[in-house]
Amino acid sequence: MLDDNDKQWILDQLERVETRLLTEFHKWASPLEMRVHSHTAILRAMDIEMESLGERLKKLEDRG
Repeated sequence: MLDDNDKQWILDQLERVETRLLTEFHKWASPLEMRVHSHTAILRAMDIEMESLGERLKKLEDRG
């Protein structure tokens, strides 16, 4: 049977492992999140440019 000291030791170890996992995940996710935001901004700019080109093409087609 586990006594209170054993239970506390297990809880302490679990907390330590959880803290390490969350720290490592945060280290990995932060640069990934920055890249995703960067790519999102680029895609938005490209979408705006494509829309502008589409409008210009439509105007040219309407002339002819």
